[in-house]
Amino acid sequence: MDVLLIDLATDPLIKLYGAYRTCYTPKTPREVWDDIATGVVPREKIVSFVEERLKTGHVSPLEQVVFWFGISGVSRSLSHQFVRHRVGISFEQQSQRYVRFTGKNEERLDYVMPDSWKDAGKTEEFEKLMGEITRVYREAVAAGIPAEDARFVLPNAAPTNFQIMVNFAELLHIGDLRLCTRAQWEIRQMVAKMRSAIVQKVPELGRYMQPKCGEKRLGYCDEDEKAYRECPLSAVRPHKLVVIETFKQHRGSGVPMRDLAAEDFQAAESFREKSTTAPG
Repeated sequence: MDVLLIDLATDPLIKLYGAYRTCYTPKTPREVWDDIATGVVPREKIVSFVEERLKTGHVSPLEQVVFWFGISGVSRSLSHQFVRHRVGISFEQQSQRYVRFTGKNEERLDYVMPDSWKDAGKTEEFEKLMGEITRVYREAVAAGIPAEDARFVLPNAAPTNFQIMVNFAELLHIGDLRLCTRAQWEIRQMVAKMRSAIVQKVPELGRYMQPKCGEKRLGYCDEDEKAYRECPLSAVRPHKLVVIETFKQHRGSGVPMRDLAAEDFQAAESFREKSTTAPG
């Protein structure tokens, strides 16, 4: 597996500052960017302002910061999961129609084998099956069957490559799900490599890419109790039921949403408006 951070939005922190600041100031975007360009707003203040906004959960400005990745040597099993992320991300994937797979190995095509097969002592069976698939695939291509039809015998273990463009809002969502220990090992490893690449370039943003139970995300686990108990992070992260129980102990049992009157929502909205004044 290889994960390459090809490029990213120029100075993403400043891009985020401009987007966030536009929401919370009477100044025009030109005035905001003039302040940035002339140094009226020092970089320390830009970083501080962005970090404070990130804590609020204001997501839409994050869509204006974009990253490009090149990913190779991952399985089609991974790709079927990865392309389910559809909002804020664009995929270009190696074609099995136009690319004929020959493999570097003369005996078989290239495949991704999970360690679990090796741990179970089933490596030989896996390799034998891959060898047979290789034989059938190569004979099909040699017989004039188009690659787009010969590929029907290729398994989920077949490798594939991507180039993707993804905005930071979606990248955080991907981290929420795919850095969780419930995610399959391969996609978890890939997303961890993506995170590592961003941390190296923009640590102020990269550290926000965490599993959803991370202290900079939800801060608690919302999976079922059995999965929570089996997770090694359960020693340092609460479960949602603990959070709910704590709320009940301090604030009462709560009221079902359907039982709330219109005035309850109006009161909540009034409180929200008074408590969300952005810092300078």
